[in-house]
Amino acid sequence: MHREIVITEDGSNTLYIPELNEHYHSIHGAIQESTHIFIKAGIEYYGQNNIRILEAGFGTGLNAFLALLEARESQRKVMFHTFEKYPLTPQEIGCMNYTDYFDPADTLLFQQLHDAPWGEDVPITSYFTIHKHKADFEEVNFHEYFDIVFFDAFAPDVQPRLWSESMLTKFYTALKPEGILTTYCVKGTVKQALRKVGFNLKRLPGPPGKREMLRAVK
Repeated sequence: MHREIVITEDGSNTLYIPELNEHYHSIHGAIQESTHIFIKAGIEYYGQNNIRILEAGFGTGLNAFLALLEARESQRKVMFHTFEKYPLTPQEIGCMNYTDYFDPADTLLFQQLHDAPWGEDVPITSYFTIHKHKADFEEVNFHEYFDIVFFDAFAPDVQPRLWSESMLTKFYTALKPEGILTTYCVKGTVKQALRKVGFNLKRLPGPPGKREMLRAVK
């Protein structure tokens, strides 16, 4: 899969896939988007001291990196499971400039996320453990195990299968009661599917460049 480096409006990089005409993050700001949707509307909203997170799409590792930094700052324990079918190459990872916006000492932590072996629990810090699954989201078969789902798949127009009722049911089943799913997508068909599988929806103000986002509660 051919991917191109793109600089977003907040200066942080993302990737663009020409054949899909799709970016990994908002062109209005990769770090801003991830912080707004997954950290503030996800982890900080949920607010517990021990959180299990399921991420649909490891991608550049940005969401995991921000979650790791938040866990250290708030001193909460985070177990982070993430799925990725098409991992980045070492060259692409090296072009992601997210650590430029944080403490230079954290550069190693970002690299450790990408270097972590697939298919096993890997402690990165005393507060953050990652388990990377090199697999499709269709292989999610957890039951009431997670507190939060970061749903960061490509847009439904590009990969509608990932937003189907059957797929969303897997994430609903994986969540504990009162668990939440956060996503940038507010498309009508997605909202309908989320409600149909049992979620209660709340539309929230979106990150820069996007009017709204969704938080779905089990």
